[in-house]
Amino acid sequence: MPTDLPTHSRNDQGDMDKIQRAVAGALHQHWKLYLAEGILLLVLGLVAIVIPPLATLAVTILFGWLFLISGIIGLVTTFWMRSAPGFWWSLASAALGVLAGGYLLAQPIAGALSLTVVLIAFFIVEGVASVFFALDHRRELSGQWGFMLVSGIVDLVLSVMLIAGLPSTAVWALGLLVGINMVFGGMALVAMALHARKAAL
Repeated sequence: MPTDLPTHSRNDQGDMDKIQRAVAGALHQHWKLYLAEGILLLVLGLVAIVIPPLATLAVTILFGWLFLISGIIGLVTTFWMRSAPGFWWSLASAALGVLAGGYLLAQPIAGALSLTVVLIAFFIVEGVASVFFALDHRRELSGQWGFMLVSGIVDLVLSVMLIAGLPSTAVWALGLLVGINMVFGGMALVAMALHARKAAL
């Protein structure tokens, strides 16, 4: 029996090898940027852990401005293209962004509880994405893929803790959990950067 792989299988394998080499090359080339980002995340995460109420307030205000600015931009573009289909849906979406942003900025402490629900969803999505990212990049990241896997698992654990602590712990838990998340994310990036630096030498 012939043992050669079909032509399309060899081509697929060749394409996968090219993609993997491209990913590894990108990591080698930009390891300093990953290292700087990882260190920055570590520092900000530690500050958030030490002063969680301040971090909660900062996160709430940040999201308030993001919602407000995106809502205002949405209103402007919606009225600019008011003849386009879906005008009323776009208008409602932009107005909701303005209202949500205004509420978070006017009542940041009360808005922290609402924002906590959004953060729970973020941690779940980011955790699942990090786990699959780590599993998909086991070969390129070698022994360092475990750090990314742990980071994803920590995100999922944090989301469970956050749900369990509602509503009384939302004021400080939001900043604390963001800080912990940033620390583990920073550790993962630093580990990836150092591994890419060694591989580049």
